[in-house]
Amino acid sequence: MTVMERPIRFEHSRYLGDKRTQLVYDLDEWDDAEVIDDIVAAEVGASFGPDTLAEARNRGYTLATPGRTRIKRKPRA
Repeated sequence: MTVMERPIRFEHSRYLGDKRTQLVYDLDEWDDAEVIDDIVAAEVGASFGPDTLAEARNRGYTLATPGRTRIKRKPRA
């Protein structure tokens, strides 16, 4: 397994959320850099404290899986 290089702004985070879709990406498991680059470029990324999947789910995010898509909405915050 190859670990994807983390974006500079989220270099200390394992989980990266997309505010538009409410999907959270596990950067240790995710291998499609295009999706992560889109989140960072659109400046709609969210990190969680503590950096756990449980905290992401507590904030309404769902774990992303390859092939899963959602409608991209305008972030509220």
